[in-house]
Amino acid sequence: MKAIAAVLDKRGENAFQTIVLMLKVLSHGHADAFAVATPKSFNVKNSLEGFTAEDFKSSVALGRVFVKVLAQDEPQPINVGATAMIFDGRVYHPPIESPADFLRQILEAYGGSNTAENLIKEFDGSFAFAIAEDEKLIVGRDALGLYPLYYGENNSVFAIASERKALWKIGVKEAESFPPGHVLIADKRSFKTKPIKTPRSSVYQASVEEAVEKLQELLMQSHFERTANLGEVAVAFSGGLDSSLTALLAKKAGVNVHLIHVSLENQPETRQAEEAARLLDFPLHKYLYSEGDVENVLPKVLWCVESPNPLKTSIGIPVYWAAERASELGFKVLLAGQGADELFGGYRRYLTLYSRFGSESAERAMARDILSLYEDNFERDAKICSFHNVELRLPLASYPLVEFALSLPLNLKIGGEGETLRKLVLRKAAEKLGLPRQISYKPKKAIQYATGVDKVLKKLAERQNMPLKQYLQKVFQKVLQNCSEE
Repeated sequence: MKAIAAVLDKRGENAFQTIVLMLKVLSHGHADAFAVATPKSFNVKNSLEGFTAEDFKSSVALGRVFVKVLAQDEPQPINVGATAMIFDGRVYHPPIESPADFLRQILEAYGGSNTAENLIKEFDGSFAFAIAEDEKLIVGRDALGLYPLYYGENNSVFAIASERKALWKIGVKEAESFPPGHVLIADKRSFKTKPIKTPRSSVYQASVEEAVEKLQELLMQSHFERTANLGEVAVAFSGGLDSSLTALLAKKAGVNVHLIHVSLENQPETRQAEEAARLLDFPLHKYLYSEGDVENVLPKVLWCVESPNPLKTSIGIPVYWAAERASELGFKVLLAGQGADELFGGYRRYLTLYSRFGSESAERAMARDILSLYEDNFERDAKICSFHNVELRLPLASYPLVEFALSLPLNLKIGGEGETLRKLVLRKAAEKLGLPRQISYKPKKAIQYATGVDKVLKKLAERQNMPLKQYLQKVFQKVLQNCSEE
């Protein structure tokens, strides 16, 4: 687990130096191993200096930055005849004992394009992959976009990478998010994308009790799959419904759970997190920060997030702290409750839309938010965790859960007029699964407000006599300038 990159040189020149440059950016100064592959050769080294251009003479090259999380994780790419493949991430369902052997088998059986389509169509997980053939590149990403992936081109190359900065480094200025559930095929002349798998809604006709029972089943399945082969995990913990449910179900799945709570000093949410941890009887690791800590960490977070967007930044800072602390404590995997608000109607704006414009308006907003989760949330948090060599897993964002949530009628998510509580079916399922009632029905408060980060960022901007957006843009440009000079 860590990062991948791939490049196709449109001029037909050797792509080796380009892929090495990208891998250097993606490593963030630490990796257990590096892998480089072309259609006819591959190698794995402990450092990039161990590779030589003479060993890789091809206009198409693949690369992987590898950090070992599980015992069965392997850095090596897969070569079958004149085809090479790199794969990074996790397949949660169906379970695969030896991913490298499995990928080799299906590559031998189906060839490049069909392998790409089958991986996306048949598997639920967080992953991306690239396949190199003679003067051709095939790329794919999981159906929800849980694994970050970007693509772009200039006059010389077409390339993909787990982070935009690797594309910027090689002169690809416009790096776009790769569409989830798609396969892309590129050659020297052009590229084309093909949709393979996208969450779809259907009409779910069942009683509240039946919906709650089905949701319980899907929640347990997702947590079992995402904690398989783990002895212990850290959970990013606010003390609210989503993080508490994630912690509870991870425990039910048989792993030891440690809660990590981060916040600014003197925030009321910290006391609530302490009380929730006491009710759940899990060890709580609490870390409190100052305004100066926000200012100091801001450039690092902007570098990870790769955007000066105020909302992404204000959420990214506590995620950065949680991942950093998880890494310091020795955890390889961090669980978080992201996705539940979009899936089950947790945001106040859904209730506002419903009250003002009716159910169809609220349902459309929820569907849009679910399908844009990869750009708004998943990419941000995965990149931040990767920076700390921590693998992020999101049990509330499995493919079956997403399709189930899309099929639920609005009245199972938010109440009618005068009702302020949201995520109704999730709260009922959480209580049935054993989450204490005072946690199950705790009102929602967004992380950037609960931790106090949003207020501090605005204060920092005011000191510079700037709007927040302009202030973040200024800091971001300075970060980019400093890194380009390295």
